[in-house]
Amino acid sequence: MNFIITMCTFIVMEGATWVIHKYVMHGFLWFLHKDHHDHSNAGVLEKNDYFFVIFALPTILMMYFGANQGFNYLFFIGLGIMLYGMAYFFVHDIFIHQRMKLFKYTENPYFLALRRAHKQHHKHIGKEQGECFGFLYVPFKYFKMYFNKK
Repeated sequence: MNFIITMCTFIVMEGATWVIHKYVMHGFLWFLHKDHHDHSNAGVLEKNDYFFVIFALPTILMMYFGANQGFNYLFFIGLGIMLYGMAYFFVHDIFIHQRMKLFKYTENPYFLALRRAHKQHHKHIGKEQGECFGFLYVPFKYFKMYFNKK
């Protein structure tokens, strides 16, 4: 059952990420997310990186209280969120944005489509007119570009 809670939480996080990205990061917290789009911060860290802390705090609290209550459901919800956050870091920050020069080249159609969808999101430097707010879900039109190669 704990595995199911963890995996369901991981899956639900994709929908939560879409909502948070579209309505919070491109909404009232745009001032933190803006430098991720316009690259106005030339340093290693961006204001956008504060979202890591914002999302990590409830995760840590859930895991802490869940562990202190005999590893109940709170721990496994927190674990699912943590695993999603790790996937986000590796795929978004390392693979897509190359904040560490690893995994630069791929011929995998899913990863190529994911990278393309993210580029479509970043073609808009303002907070309006965005698209592709999700993270691991890639709209079908981006897959067609890479699966139909001959």
